[in-house]
Amino acid sequence: MRSVSSKAHSGAPGRSPGRGPGRGLQPNVLGTFDTIVMAVAGSAPAYSVAATTAVLVGAVGLAAPAALLYCAIPMLGIVLAFSRLGRIDVNAGASYSWVGRTLHPALGFLSGWALIVAATIFMVAGSLPAGQLTLALVAPGTADDTALATAVGAGWFLLMLLVVLGGARLTVRAQLLLTGVELLILLLFILGVVMHRGAATAFDWSWLGFGHFDGVSGFASGALIAAFYYWGWDVTSNLSEETRDSRRTAGLAALVGIGVVFLLFEAFTIAVNVVLSAGEIRAGGANVLVLLGDAVWPGVGGKLLIVAVMLSSIATLETTLIQVTRSLFAMGRDRTMPAALGAVHRRWNTPWVAITVVGAVALVMFVAATALGSVGDILGSAVNAMGLQIAFYYGLAGIAAVVAYRGMLLRSVRDFVLGGAWPLLGAAFMFWVFFESLGGLTGTAVAIGLGGLGAGVVPMIWYWRKGSSYYRPARLDAARAMAAAGPYDVPRQHHHRAGGNETLSTDF
Repeated sequence: MRSVSSKAHSGAPGRSPGRGPGRGLQPNVLGTFDTIVMAVAGSAPAYSVAATTAVLVGAVGLAAPAALLYCAIPMLGIVLAFSRLGRIDVNAGASYSWVGRTLHPALGFLSGWALIVAATIFMVAGSLPAGQLTLALVAPGTADDTALATAVGAGWFLLMLLVVLGGARLTVRAQLLLTGVELLILLLFILGVVMHRGAATAFDWSWLGFGHFDGVSGFASGALIAAFYYWGWDVTSNLSEETRDSRRTAGLAALVGIGVVFLLFEAFTIAVNVVLSAGEIRAGGANVLVLLGDAVWPGVGGKLLIVAVMLSSIATLETTLIQVTRSLFAMGRDRTMPAALGAVHRRWNTPWVAITVVGAVALVMFVAATALGSVGDILGSAVNAMGLQIAFYYGLAGIAAVVAYRGMLLRSVRDFVLGGAWPLLGAAFMFWVFFESLGGLTGTAVAIGLGGLGAGVVPMIWYWRKGSSYYRPARLDAARAMAAAGPYDVPRQHHHRAGGNETLSTDF
């Protein structure tokens, strides 16, 4: 059984307050390479470009590459914040634990809740394109049938649900295959675009400047959508309890992952601007990459990119399931949500109750989605609503990192910049985008975004009154944690393993 020492209540690294005895997640399953793959897959390069390019171009036009560039700079500050917080608190709940132990437990709970809401919405927003693209491959005439696309997408979702239920080892093996093929196709198309002779618009360096934005509100709208592009790299933090040497690995993998997807996003967004006209992009909607593929390699290109986007959609469903189920697991373990959510399957070492609950809720949402309109309409509102949730919990994590490391920020210029100024810049940017974009969003997007966040107040108050020890946290302080352990020492944890066999990483 997982044992809880007295250090767990005195801010020792790797522990969160309120973590009770019980069966834990399987340790040391993932290695560095595996975790990098998960970070890249979490941001879903092909899916993000396909599902979001038309929305982004509709908001900022030719400034789409600039929106991605200027959002990447503060986003790196949030990556640094997650990396530094993960060194002193290894927790599957990630920002839920960190924000609660540095700022306030109520903010910590809402931070975890925001991720859960965003991920749950994504179950539909990610599954619908997977279903639509599958139909585009096998029965093109039915691809625009929302009900049929929803049914096929639900089938892919259930398959990924079973993979995640089967354990982290099975999950990462499936991810290596899905993401490996996806990246290979994307790299081939980058080469194809470079060699492409025709162009709707000549490349212009002004696309990376501020000149094409429609004022401050236009920039904020583009940045909110860009935040959705990058979202998902933080799955490495939710997998920290299952990762070897996670206090180093999770942050490194997130940095490498965000670098890879940034280059892919910029390359394909510029390619779309060059090869397709604004009218074609808007008309293409979620099929914009298919249009790009047909323009670059007529006949076969569109189908290849359909395969890439389909694999990306399925892969990111898997990583999103990991994020939401690990967050619910941490909440159940801390008794801030029903304790059953903290139960771990005896054979697979996965939070099977949390996985089952997420699956049931998502299936209900699939049924509701068929009445909401076309796939494009659903994606447009969902992306903006998720952007609000993402900006909220990323911003809180950035502030939490500064507070946790406040006693160490003046030790050197490096500590001040990487541990204080940059995460604080990232947090300020996220909150600015959150508030500035509210006026430009549709009523549906605002209702989903803010309403979903507000719904978390009910379970928060309920379990607070029931006396969960999460609401009496041991404060997270980097200086004290570093004094108790080396920067990357893995805290001792006792895990029950069937048969007593040592768990090895899946790295090559």
